[in-house]
Amino acid sequence: MAAVSDRLPAFPWDKLEPYKKTAAAHPDGIVDLSVGTPVDPVPQLIRQALIEAADSPGYPTVWGTEALRDAITGWLRGRLGASAAGHRNVLPVVGSKELVAWLPTQLGLGAGDQVAYPRLAYPTYEVGARLCGAEPVVYDDPTVDLDPARVKLLWLNSPSNPTGKVIPKEDLVRIVAWAREHGILLFSDECYLELGWEAEPVSVLHDDVCGGSYEGIVAVHSLSKRSNLAGYRAAFIAGDADVLGELLEIRKHGGMMTPAPVQAATVAALGDDRHVAEQRERYAARRAALRAALEAHGFRVEHSEASLYLWVTRDEPCWDTVAHLADLGVLVAPGDFYGEAGARFVRVAFTATDERVEAAVKRLG
Repeated sequence: MAAVSDRLPAFPWDKLEPYKKTAAAHPDGIVDLSVGTPVDPVPQLIRQALIEAADSPGYPTVWGTEALRDAITGWLRGRLGASAAGHRNVLPVVGSKELVAWLPTQLGLGAGDQVAYPRLAYPTYEVGARLCGAEPVVYDDPTVDLDPARVKLLWLNSPSNPTGKVIPKEDLVRIVAWAREHGILLFSDECYLELGWEAEPVSVLHDDVCGGSYEGIVAVHSLSKRSNLAGYRAAFIAGDADVLGELLEIRKHGGMMTPAPVQAATVAALGDDRHVAEQRERYAARRAALRAALEAHGFRVEHSEASLYLWVTRDEPCWDTVAHLADLGVLVAPGDFYGEAGARFVRVAFTATDERVEAAVKRLG
């Protein structure tokens, strides 16, 4: 039996382990700004909804409860400006990472097909292409760099992981029109959309972008960052009803069901804006403190207008920067995890606690 893992790149985070050990040896302990996992408490109203739904002995449905679909469509219309969103335009998924990794396979892609994603990007886009035997290709501008005859799946990512770059609305309009013209399915990863700092991210589902039609486009959203629910694996996709209907059938056969208590928690999370605003305030303060400290230490910040990361450089190889910061007890992610174009950058997450962020600021001083 051929090992499917042989198709995949080396798991990047394993390479960071020696530097993690160095940082952990700091007398005051490690400040881990590498992975970007939420550390703040799950809001009480979400935990309460989970508890109240804990007695769920039966199987949940892949499409989710009617209450969940109501919550998602309501949020799409109110938050994203997707005025035509209905139940057939939504589908819960078991965290967005599994969706990204398995989407090309579930779409039936394979040898001869291309899956395209940004030159600097979340590594799982490439993984998804390789799992099904498709060819991964990168771009700076998809309308210029790609062969529309070969690309079957086009990934956008705005706000970007790792750079925090936001695609302007006029560029989204242009890219959506180009993808539709060439019959290319467009998936837009918008998991950081609620975390704009110096720019206001816009969804491909916004009426001004897609013209009120979701033909050929799907957006990916997650509650991991906005609601501190990474441990819940609560996410959903929204857009083209035909595409989602096909995925629903496949996922029903595969048993890819969001647990019933998590569905109930998602309803509570999408129905409350207060906890999102409170979490934004926490992140804004941490971001400001780390940015000032990094710039004072000699770093240059590029993009970073949104998301949970600062994309920074000292104009040196990224692993030299990783080693330098590890000696200070601070762990960051090397930019080449996200593509060769990141070889002189590092990604700094501001998801640590206030106390750990303060410790990092002192060490950079």
